[in-house]
Amino acid sequence: MNQKQYYIYISTNKRNTVLYTGVTSKLLERIQQHKEKQDKKSFTAKYNVDKLVYYEEYNDVNNAIAREKQIKNLLRRKKIKLIEKMNPSWKDLAEELLK
Repeated sequence: MNQKQYYIYISTNKRNTVLYTGVTSKLLERIQQHKEKQDKKSFTAKYNVDKLVYYEEYNDVNNAIAREKQIKNLLRRKKIKLIEKMNPSWKDLAEELLK
């Protein structure tokens, strides 16, 4: 039986000035929603946050939510350090995951 996967992720805009942290069970689908700005009034639509720059995978939703809260409480410089450890060039990881 396949176990459901959960993801915490950090997205940004083209200029890497805004950081958004979220949690989802369907990472690529969620990023696509951000790219298409499906909810015109959302934070991600308002600030053009549509580039996936960091993610972590979890088997347990409670662990994913706890980690999301932990990351949201980090200082910006610590979020940047986290991103750059995984993705030093800040490329859009969604493009790589789609390959």
